[in-house]
Parts: sequence; structure tokens; C-alpha cells
Amino acid sequence: MFRFETLEIWKQAIKYGIDILDLADNFPQKVQFNLGSQLRASALSVSNNIAEGSGSSSKLEFKNFLNYSIRSIYETVSAMHIARAKRYIQEETFNRIYAESELLVKKVKSFREVL
Repeated sequence: MFRFETLEIWKQAIKYGIDILDLADNFPQKVQFNLGSQLRASALSVSNNIAEGSGSSSKLEFKNFLNYSIRSIYETVSAMHIARAKRYIQEETFNRIYAESELLVKKVKSFREVL
């Protein structure tokens, strides 16, 4: 088993990524390539950076990867605002993902501080 597979933040980031993938899959075809791809990439980057950082040779390097994960969440939320404004997602879906984003950022920051 890899170290990251034991981390709760990684497990939550995987769920987060899957939620975003499911959401983006329902976007209109005309935005699947640009907005859909951007949203998918930023959301998947969250768990990928946690995984990559867990293999770091130092705590400082791992913290840097956790910072990348946090930034990817911010990027995802920004794209979500656009999707909501264009009415590709409903308000309640936006609010649910937004709350999930806030919670994940808090947990990643807390884990980073413990390192």
C-alpha cells in the first residue's frame, strides 16, 4: 500500500474529483472541451498532488504539493462559478460542491500544519 492511500484527505479528494467528473459530464457538448476539461483537470489535480507529495523526500516538499492541491481546489471553484453563471449547473449543486471545496481546503491546510 502506498502512503497516500491511508490519508483521509486523499480519500476525500478522490470523492471530490469523482463528483466534479460526474458534474462536468453533464455539461453541454459545446463546452465539454474547454470548461469541462479545465474543471476535470483542476479537480483531479487535488488528489494527484496529495499522492505525489506523499512520496516526497522531505516534509517541506510534501507541504508544497499540499499547497498545489489547495490551489487546484481554488481553480475548481473558480470554474464552478463560470458553470453556474452559464447555468450549466444548478444553484443547489454549486452550493454542495462549494461547501465540499471549503471543507477539503480546511482539511488539507490542517494536515499541512501537522506535518
